[in-house]
Amino acid sequence: MKSALIPVLLCGGAGSRLWPVSREASPKPFIRLPDGESLLQKAFLRGAHLPEVTEVLIATNREFFARTDEEISRVNQHGTRVSYLLEPVGRNTAAAIAAAAEHVRIVHGEDSVMLVLPADHLVDDLPALHDAVEEAVVLAEAGNLVTFGIRPDTPETGFGYIEHDGNIVRRFVEKPAKAQAVTYLESGRFLWNSGMFCFRAGSILAEMDRHCPGLISAVRACLNSADTQLIKTGTKVSLTETCFLQVPEDSIDYAVMEKSEHVAVVPCDIGWSDIGSWVALGNLVEPDDRGNRIDGNAMLHGSHNCYVQSTDRLVGMLGVDNLIVVDTPDAVLVASRDEAQSVKHLYNSLRKQGSDLYKQHRTVHRPWGTYTVLEGGSGFQIKRIEVKPGASLSLQMHHHRSEHWIVVSGTANVTNGERTMLVQKNESTYIPAGHQHRLENPGILNLVMIEVQVGEYLGEDDIVRFEDVYGRC
Repeated sequence: MKSALIPVLLCGGAGSRLWPVSREASPKPFIRLPDGESLLQKAFLRGAHLPEVTEVLIATNREFFARTDEEISRVNQHGTRVSYLLEPVGRNTAAAIAAAAEHVRIVHGEDSVMLVLPADHLVDDLPALHDAVEEAVVLAEAGNLVTFGIRPDTPETGFGYIEHDGNIVRRFVEKPAKAQAVTYLESGRFLWNSGMFCFRAGSILAEMDRHCPGLISAVRACLNSADTQLIKTGTKVSLTETCFLQVPEDSIDYAVMEKSEHVAVVPCDIGWSDIGSWVALGNLVEPDDRGNRIDGNAMLHGSHNCYVQSTDRLVGMLGVDNLIVVDTPDAVLVASRDEAQSVKHLYNSLRKQGSDLYKQHRTVHRPWGTYTVLEGGSGFQIKRIEVKPGASLSLQMHHHRSEHWIVVSGTANVTNGERTMLVQKNESTYIPAGHQHRLENPGILNLVMIEVQVGEYLGEDDIVRFEDVYGRC
């Protein structure tokens, strides 16, 4: 590889077929696999370990920045440069790739080669991936927009297909019906569309100017007005919401790949999976002698071909077959393996109902740490709050609730109205409704406290921020 290679991780998507673990505020890339690593961490490592990598660029929602950066820092042992493109809202893959291409052109030059990788896919055969990327870079340096096609081994109806002749793309095909998928598999001329791409920054920008000029023009305007900051590992480019909402929403396939005359494909066998269902995720766990796959705490008797995930409570199953059971603190999924693709209907129904269960878990990640809802009822709510060393919540006020804070471990620096005080382990303080207050962790260990909220309304939108180091005012 002669050109600088910039892996671009697309970290978004709800992962609705993996509910109740994947949720809007905690999407699929953050799912932790049985080996302890998340899909996001695995995507970063396979990109960062490729030859000639100059920088890894991550495009994600700005609400996920702190959590994403924390996930990457845990596995970035070689100090690879990492930069971020932070979107205020999702506008699909064309907008994310356009912004990434402009960033790469400005920082590294238009001849730099981008390798676009979804952060929620899995690749098992890394040597085969390296070979495929090497072939793709050669094609990209010749001016092609390269996609990676996976040689199919089943008549899968959940993927788009690519008809090809060697590296030549004949056509892109939408997700087929089962009979058509069988025909594609038998012909040997079709590949699964992996959603992975490789191209020079200048090449993809030129094709966007040709095929979606309104989109690329709007993205350039957003980058011109973006807030760019230096961070520990690279840069953080935050796009403004008013500007980014003007960008048309489209996929890179529809916007460019299916229209361009300069598209090539690399057929490959790289152990690829989009982890698009509980069946796919369950297949990562070794089965027992009855075909059951258990991730966590479960006991099965007289049961066959079941997948169980439970990280907390014990799940017991007797005399059942072909079931998926996923237990989380606030929701349980029970499904036939044959209906694994239909889980998204539950997710969509919860969203239409306005339920928080599609959006977030009981444990919610914030830039300063996490909070977990332990109990709630009419007029009260109890939370466990954990604040990272040196971090602080915003200076804020609530109209409808008062709060009692009890420190369990660590030391809290508390602003309560006009007073500032240190609250030690086994001490407490009371925040009346209407008081400005702030919680800080001045120590080197995590601060853990219990918060008891009492009031007529306990929603998270009852908050007025006056100062915030994370720019949320």
